[in-house]
Amino acid sequence: MNAPENAEPGTYGVSFDELRTGFTAAVSHELRTPLARILVLLESAELPDADVPALLGQARAEVEHAGALIDEILFLSELESGKEVVALGHTTALPVLEEVVGSLGHAAGRAGVTLRAEGDAEIELPLRPRMLRIVTENLAENAIRYAGDGATFTLSVGREDGTPLLRAADNGAGVGEQDLQRMFERFWRADASRASRGTGLGLAIVKHVVTAAGGSVEARSTPGQGLEVRCLFPE
Repeated sequence: MNAPENAEPGTYGVSFDELRTGFTAAVSHELRTPLARILVLLESAELPDADVPALLGQARAEVEHAGALIDEILFLSELESGKEVVALGHTTALPVLEEVVGSLGHAAGRAGVTLRAEGDAEIELPLRPRMLRIVTENLAENAIRYAGDGATFTLSVGREDGTPLLRAADNGAGVGEQDLQRMFERFWRADASRASRGTGLGLAIVKHVVTAAGGSVEARSTPGQGLEVRCLFPE
């Protein structure tokens, strides 16, 4: 049986218009949440005895969150339209991993998460430096948000059966099987994590960048025993 006309590759039975409508609805929903919070905070600031500086600080944080969400939506849109080139040459991976770990150290410390980078210093991955940085930052930020206090997160690069492997693993909270199957979907967050400041796009961006470079992404987890994300790349 043939796929219907206008179906996007890999989405049998779903037309491009349906995908676009669904994405637009999801974007609208995700932006409505911080805007509603901002409105409540500003209205609260008008109440007698309100802690105006604190409420304005919270409103500012919501504005920053909405701005980050818009930035990631635009970036993902550029990736999907082909305007943002993913694979253009190769990048020696370990220095980028070490740079990302260093840059996120303060945020990780606040969350009680220890970050590490390790691996084969000779391995190159088929990504531009900026794209590799985006992938590893999103993987690390996901662990900072969700792994939990006391967890250790490790970014590593090596080979598996001769194939370049970028591995991101923590020994934190982990996720259930049902959540594991959906974690690379746009805007999706596990129920236990919906109060997080994440945009719900980080892992979707990771998957898109890796697959655009000819690679594959898989996640493994056991609740209470951490999460592992494996990105395999072609030579």
